[in-house]
Amino acid sequence: MEQLDQVITLIALSMGVGWASGINLYAAILMLGLMSNMGHMALPPGLELLSDPMVLIAAGFMYCVEFFADKVPGVDTGWDTLHTFIRIPAGAVLAAGAMGEVNGAAMLAAGLVGGTMAATSHTLKAGSRVLINTSPEPVSNWLASLSEDVLVIAGLWTALSQPVFFLIALVVFILFAVWLLPRIWSGIKKIFRWFFPDKVSNQQASDPVLKIK
Repeated sequence: MEQLDQVITLIALSMGVGWASGINLYAAILMLGLMSNMGHMALPPGLELLSDPMVLIAAGFMYCVEFFADKVPGVDTGWDTLHTFIRIPAGAVLAAGAMGEVNGAAMLAAGLVGGTMAATSHTLKAGSRVLINTSPEPVSNWLASLSEDVLVIAGLWTALSQPVFFLIALVVFILFAVWLLPRIWSGIKKIFRWFFPDKVSNQQASDPVLKIK
């Protein structure tokens, strides 16, 4: 029974760091590293590097940069676009490392699933920010950014303290993402048509299929 609990905890941590990396990679690294240094948790061998002071300093600096960039309309979307190439591979690496000293197949599987979790949460975050940026006031950006930070911290804490509950919540998140992503994409296309009506009209005129629609 104890061995089963350890396996569930490892899976929850692996999926948790992948999911959290897609939202705020630096907050996830900071939380895990600080909790390890303060003696609240023992990181798996593959993640022990996160508690190194140099890693914490770098993550802390980048978190401060993201904290402000993430709250400026337009800048947050540019930041998210850039981090498409950072959050997703980092989520895969952290998810694989969270499995600790296991066989290579398990680490590869964890990396694949963790990368997918990072890609899903990152896409939801970035897509929703594009829609939020259509609002002229900046308050919605601040609230969204702060909510994401709290969500990352609460999610990782749940993955560590209540792994079964976290895995159930993760399944709900996946189902929610499957429902929400097409709607976000539809909203982004409407924004694109609004900003570039001439380009859309020319594309429809040159494409008989679009013209019929």
